[in-house]
Amino acid sequence: MTITAVELREIRLPLVHFFETSFGRTTERRILLVRVTDKHGAEGWGECTAGEGPFYCEEWTETAWTTIKTFLAPMVVGKEIVSAADTWERMRAVRGNRMAKAAIETACWDLEARALGRPLWKHIGGVRGEISSGVSLGVQNTPEELIEKIEKELAAGYQRIKIKIKPEWDLQIIAQVRDKFPDIRLMADANSAYTLADVALFKEMDQYNLMMIEQPLAHDDIFDHAELQKQIVTSICLDESIHSSADARHAIQLDATRIINLKLGRVGGHAQAKKVERVCRENNIAVWGGGMLESGIGRAHNIAMATLEGFTLPGDVSASARYWQEDIIDPPVTVSTSGTITAPGGPGIGFEANLARIDKLTVRKEMIS
Repeated sequence: MTITAVELREIRLPLVHFFETSFGRTTERRILLVRVTDKHGAEGWGECTAGEGPFYCEEWTETAWTTIKTFLAPMVVGKEIVSAADTWERMRAVRGNRMAKAAIETACWDLEARALGRPLWKHIGGVRGEISSGVSLGVQNTPEELIEKIEKELAAGYQRIKIKIKPEWDLQIIAQVRDKFPDIRLMADANSAYTLADVALFKEMDQYNLMMIEQPLAHDDIFDHAELQKQIVTSICLDESIHSSADARHAIQLDATRIINLKLGRVGGHAQAKKVERVCRENNIAVWGGGMLESGIGRAHNIAMATLEGFTLPGDVSASARYWQEDIIDPPVTVSTSGTITAPGGPGIGFEANLARIDKLTVRKEMIS
């Protein structure tokens, strides 16, 4: 295929409810969308999952915009690309910037799958026609608000509850949640808020039967996580530390992790995600799909990724209505009362971009051709 143009947009999308982690509180998302078109006029959509600031990782909205516009888009526009899987190689000269790369790469996968008339999830090698869904709940104003939200999500059918933790919102919160819900599948996500000096705290968490503790230590660390895992019973799940299949392999070899949260943007798109998934699957390491407060386009790509064989635990892909008054895709993502999402049967991502809605939300736009 030959990409004739890359359209880059920034939209502003208010959240239904604030989302707070150890990084801070988000009330509105600044989301970069990418639309690629070919010489036949066909199109594909991708989304950059970078945040509003450089807190989850070094990338953020402004750097991603500039990197895509100045470097990445010119690397693919007008070039003959044998398949979507080769898009990554076209952009290899740019180091890092995986979220920016993933925005273009995933759009090319959508374009290619649409051209073939195939659902994207089948095109990338997915094997599950239905995926299990959990929810991620941020830090709340009070423990009572958190308990209320958990009750609501369990009533909606979600199969796993993830709660964000940070210093002074950790052990006591976990204890209260476990006391109220003794049997639910529960995990905690620290987003790198702790150090090895907190080993005693994590040993205390062992008594609460957590599925996992996600990324408790530094965002770029593997070694300290290996040391922590030796001293606690609860499984460590790595997120921010894993950017590639090589990172996954190294972490597994060091026994730094028993579970990996695989985020499409963090690793650079579908081709790289498949490589990480394979390493994990071949080493009997469980995988699940994390979220980055994506709009429906990013959410649709996450659904496709989560159909890969290695995704054996409920992920963070949940219903559009949990985040947005109105999503930017038709139909919106919905979750069954048993906590599952059916992989769409239509070509590409299986959802249509709501252009009228996207136009209304767009605050800047650029065409690279």
